[in-house]
Order: sequence, then structure tokens, then C-alpha cells
Amino acid sequence: MPLPGTVTPGPEIQSPKEPRKPQGTRKSNSMKEPSMHHGDTVKPSLSTLKRTFFRNSLGASTHKPKEDPGLFRRSSRFLFRSLRRALDESLTSGHPQVTAVTEKPSKVTDGVSRQASTGTHPEDLEPQTESKSVTDLITERQLVKAFEQLRYLETQLVADKTSRTFAQDPTAYARRAMDLCLHYDGMAAEIGAIVREALGSEGVDGDALAELAQVVHLEEEAHQASQAEGDFLSTPRHWRQHWEDAVRRSAQERVQQAGIKVPPGAAEGASDLAQLLAELGGVVRRDLQRVRLEIQPAYEATDFPVWETYLRAFHNAVAQRLQELARDARGCEQLYVLLDWAANVYGSPDFLGAPDLALPTEPLPPLLEPALWARLESDYTSFLETKITSCFDSILLLEQSRWEAGEDLEVLQGLYHASLSIDVHMLVAEHVKAAGAISSELEATTLQICARALCLFVPRFEKAFLASKAVSECYLGAYINACVEMRTSLLARFPGTIKELEKPLVAATSSFQKHLLQIVQQDMQPLFKVLYTKSWLTQDTLRPLMDKVVDFAHHLEHVTPPLAQETLQEVHRCVVRDYLGQVLRPHERFSGLDRVNGSHKMGLDAQAISSTFKGLGSEATWLDQAILCVAEILGETYKDDIRRHLETLIRSYPDIRRDHILAILALRRLGRRRNQSLLQYTQDLLRAAPEVGPFPRRVLFEEIEVPTSVDVLITCI
Repeated sequence: MPLPGTVTPGPEIQSPKEPRKPQGTRKSNSMKEPSMHHGDTVKPSLSTLKRTFFRNSLGASTHKPKEDPGLFRRSSRFLFRSLRRALDESLTSGHPQVTAVTEKPSKVTDGVSRQASTGTHPEDLEPQTESKSVTDLITERQLVKAFEQLRYLETQLVADKTSRTFAQDPTAYARRAMDLCLHYDGMAAEIGAIVREALGSEGVDGDALAELAQVVHLEEEAHQASQAEGDFLSTPRHWRQHWEDAVRRSAQERVQQAGIKVPPGAAEGASDLAQLLAELGGVVRRDLQRVRLEIQPAYEATDFPVWETYLRAFHNAVAQRLQELARDARGCEQLYVLLDWAANVYGSPDFLGAPDLALPTEPLPPLLEPALWARLESDYTSFLETKITSCFDSILLLEQSRWEAGEDLEVLQGLYHASLSIDVHMLVAEHVKAAGAISSELEATTLQICARALCLFVPRFEKAFLASKAVSECYLGAYINACVEMRTSLLARFPGTIKELEKPLVAATSSFQKHLLQIVQQDMQPLFKVLYTKSWLTQDTLRPLMDKVVDFAHHLEHVTPPLAQETLQEVHRCVVRDYLGQVLRPHERFSGLDRVNGSHKMGLDAQAISSTFKGLGSEATWLDQAILCVAEILGETYKDDIRRHLETLIRSYPDIRRDHILAILALRRLGRRRNQSLLQYTQDLLRAAPEVGPFPRRVLFEEIEVPTSVDVLITCI
């Protein structure tokens, strides 16, 4: 590559023994200045010398290396100080006039020219066999040879300065020093170029890298300590730091160019950002693999921390690129893609494709600063909350479309099945799992967001369904199953984290059960009106009622067993309750033989009801005695045994009250004294009985309303 040192403001430095010959286009600027006769003398002022120096410096500055402009500025600063120092020494030594020698190219060509300009003899110079100039050596990347020649010339120049050879011509010293400085800067620029090209498309030049490492070591050995104030010769050039800076710039350039054609904010989704990050990951992976397999071996004979330097450089470059992308990230998807790539792709042990190339967690700093990471998570959760709410809205709309279309429900594993529970499970599990892949804190936050959204969704869904025309045994059974499944599986999968879900799910389940019972009650209610009538005595009016119960029980077979059993027992209780309610509020009252026949018919109905529900699987056997005890009281011919039947009834059903006893005795039509005796006896039993039994569900007579009638009043009197 062309170097800034190819054309210099001063003479071109060649090997010490190179013969003088015309230079063509490589003439130094000093040859363009008007020369003076050797015998003429002038009285240059300090300002005249400064103008001469700055004129040369200006020409050099137009060709300085781009890689590190500070190198030339530092060299110029030191050069000016050295010039001032040389002028001060010449003035204080008693030489008010400076003899100007004839201006010649200051290349050290042979013994004669060196003797004329520096006062040294040809035999004092180190013999050199190379005929190439330092610039050519740098261009051909023979850095070691170039440095050896520069170092030799620098040593000679320092010796000449020490011997006050340039006391009468400080500008000649300045030109020579400037030439050295510019060539050193050219070598530094070439070091940067070699580092940059190592990751280029042309491949790794192992010889150039080895030459680079060797010359850096030679420079560190040659320039170990800083010189006195104002002296820039033999001062440390810090090429190792320059090498590290070149590695950093090279990595930053490679990372910034990755995915440069993909605009991250061009689309609403995350596909463009994902593509950009995929290209970025590919570039970093390939470059670091090249560093480990090709570049690092070229430095193996040195102590260069190649892998650590490149690794840190790429890490910092990726961090800077991600910060830029984070500023432009919009929406839940893009934020998640960014967080997921940083946590799971870049942070994966397999990122570089081999276990021995895994990125270490220490001592590399976090890819994203904690404050930025927290902000990204906060923005993500804000977008996520809106997205999850929208997802639940979509689930509701999907279910509503099925209601309107009248779709039949599936039966899976013997149970009514609605896709509601699956949709909710997938929604919650997907987002919680995705957040957990980034961090446990984000997982917990996402779980809370899902729980809050679900707590609001369940009542909305319940209200929308019950207001629709799709309410039926099948749909109610399916949604009962869905609520039970969500309650058990979500709480089991995320224990102790979403307990607040239990309350709305239990409430929705109870509401669906209640409406399921209302359907069967509405179907059965007209059939109770014919009980305890004249036609009832001669007809089988109970069969249609039991047929309704059996049909309803078929639906319960497709409901989750605990809820199906609970619902069946409730139907059993309602049948017994409504049956007794119709008997204790009769439209007709029997006496004599009709009362006895009615008692017998009630006994048969009690057995039919008990056997039917037992066959359906009802475990509410505590209801079997209610209708039978009332029937025995109405048909008991031995009146003293009525006391025993009443005692059985009160002990079996603690919720029975005095009004119910009066209604039963009014049907039996006993005498005044016996009624009063039985009332007094039952009153004592009622006071001794507990207010409510140990099982809240065992409520029967409490829900039976008994209106006060004339017969009841007569019984009381």
C-alpha cells in the first residue's frame, strides 16, 4: 500500500552506504530551496528559522498517515522544542552569526556526504549491503530491516546533536529529524494497515504479522525510556498501544459494516432486526475463528495477547452496535429479539462454534450496561402487557365466532373439550418460557403480567358467554372442564406465583355449574306440579321427571369427574327438595284412604328417586330418608310411632324448622292434644339440634318455603 512517507518534505532516507544519484520524483523539498555559497554567511533570526521549519512541516502534514494523526503532531511538537533548544544553545555559546552550508539532499549517501554534513568519517559508518531506501522497505513490509536502518540513522543523529554538529545549522537537524519522524510514522501506519488487512477478504498474511510483532519488540527494546523535555529522538513510539488501537478500529469497522444494508426500523415486525443480528453474529463468529486459527499462530513467538485483545475489541464493538440498535428498537417483538440475541445467541457457549472458543464471562464487561438492560426489559414488559391483553381479546373473539357459527364441541378422552384452555396455556407458556430464556427476573414479571391479564379475562369471558345464545349443557360442561384444567395445570406448573388466578377461575366454574343446574331445573319444574294430586295417585308422573334426570346425567359423563359428581349430587338434592316442597304446599289435601294411598305412593317415589340417582352414581345417600320419613308420618296408623318418625327426620336433617313440622302435621290431621304433644316434643329436639350440620352442602328443608295456611293455623291452635 502507498505510504505517506513515500514523498517527504525532507530528503528521502536511504541506507548509509547507498551512492548518491538523482532521485526523480522522490526529491526532497530541501532541494527546491535556493542554495547558498558555502562561504556566504547570513544572520538568521529566530523567526526566520521558525518559518523555515514550519514551511517544511506544512509540506509533511499534507502527507501524514490517516491512521494516527497524533503521531505527527507529537513529533512536530518535540521537533520544535528541540529546534528551540538547539538555537538557544547556539546563541548562548557566543555565535551570533550562523554559517549556512550549501543545501543538499540530506540523505546519508556515502562517506563523503556524511563527512561534509556531520563531520564523521566514512570508516565510522556501519557498512550496509542493502541498496533499498527505508521507504521502499516499509512499502514492501520489510519492517525489521527498515527499523534497523532508521534506528542506526537515529543513533547517528543523536550522536551528532550531542557533539553540537548542528549548532550552526539547526534547520539541517530539523530536516533530518523530521525525516526520521515521518518514516517512524509511516511504519506505524503500515502496522495499522497490516492489522486491518488481517481480517479482510484477501486472507491472513502470516509473514507480515510476524514481521509486525518482531518490529514492535525491537522498538520497545530500542526506546525504553522517555527522553528529556523537548527531545523527541529515541523516545518510545508506543507501537504496541498503536497495535491494540488498530485491532480495536478493525473490529469496530467490521462490526459496523455487518448488516449495514438492513434497516432495523424498516418494518413493524422483528424480521429485519433478526436478519441484521444474524449477519452481525456471523461476522463476529467468522472473524474470531480466524483470529484463533490463523492470526494468533502468527504471533506465537511473541508475548502479544492476541486472543484477549481481539476478543475484547469485538466485544466492545458489538456492545456499541447493540446500544445503537437499542435506541431504534420499537415494539415488543424487536425488543425481545434484541434481548434474546444478547442473552441467548451471543451469550451462548456455542456462539463461536467450538467449546474451546467460548466467550468468557470474565473479565469482559456486560454486553449491555445494567441500566440499559433494565430499560429494555421495562420497555419490553410495557409492550408485552398490551400484547398479552390483545391476545386474550383475540381468544374471546375466536370463541364468539364459534358460538355464532354453532360449532359442535369435540369429546376428547371422554370429556367435552373447548380450545379455550389450550389457547390460554399456549399463550402463557410461550411468553413465560421466552422471558425465562432471557432472565429469571423477566420470567417472573411476565408471569405476573399473564396472571393479571387472565384474571381480567376470565370474568369478561364468563359474562360474554352467558349473554350469548350458545349457552347449553355441552358448552357449559366444556367451559367447566376448561376452568378446572387451567386452575390445576397453571397452578401446578407455576406454584406459588399466580395464586390470584384461583379466585376468578373458581368463581367462573361455580357460575357455569349454577347455569347448568338452572337448565335442568327449568326442564323439571313443570313436572313437579302434578305431584300430590288426584291424578298423581293413579298415574306414573315421576317417570318423565326421572327421564329428564337421566338425560342430564349423560352430559355430566363428559364433565370432569369431581365437578360431575358435585353437580349430580346437587341435582339429586334439588329433586328431593322440590318434591317435598310440592308435598308440603299441596293444591289438594287427602284424608282417609286417599291419604294412606298418597303415603304409599310417596314411598314408591322415594325408592324410585333413590335407585335412579344411585344408578347414575350419586353419592348423596343422606337424601334417601327425607321423602320416606314424611311418607311414613302421613301413613302411620299407630299414632304413637309418629313421634319416632319425627325424631328420625329432625336428627337426619338439622335444618328442618318448626314451620316444616307444622306443615307435615297439618297433612296428617291429628287431634289437638296430640299435635300439641308432638309440637312440644319436636320443639325440644329442634333446640338440641345444631343450627347447621358439619357439611354446608347438606341443606334441604331450609330452602323449602312453607306458607302459612288455615290448616297449619288450626294445627298450631
